[in-house]
Amino acid sequence: MKILCLSGPNLNMLGLREPGIYGASSLEDIHQSLQDQAAADEMSIDCRQSNHEGELVTWIQQARGNFDAIILNAGAYTHTSIALRDAISAAELPTVEVHLSNIHAREAFRHTSMIASVCAGQIAGFGSHSYRLALEACKDLKA
Repeated sequence: MKILCLSGPNLNMLGLREPGIYGASSLEDIHQSLQDQAAADEMSIDCRQSNHEGELVTWIQQARGNFDAIILNAGAYTHTSIALRDAISAAELPTVEVHLSNIHAREAFRHTSMIASVCAGQIAGFGSHSYRLALEACKDLKA
């Protein structure tokens, strides 16, 4: 099973940016943990991050036919991007939406996800472990 893991804007600042909300782990730490878990489960995972909406859209489009599932932490684009929503829909791959914090317990503008309706599910509020739970979900979706 091949998984594409995408992280959106500002996630390259994990470990530095508001650790009380987002935790002390860097994105590199999270990616390494996912690589280790995927290898133990005889899966492969390609982890990428971009601050650019169009690059995320392109990667999602290119995933079709090349990956079995997508893990996506769209960051702030979660709440604003119809382009990401449409790309996920067009890719026709199971996509798991991920958030480090519980977006439903935060500011009102974070309560709405533009991408949730085209994702297989949403995992939020478990810090860096949210990504690992998403990997488990992808494995279960393919079973």
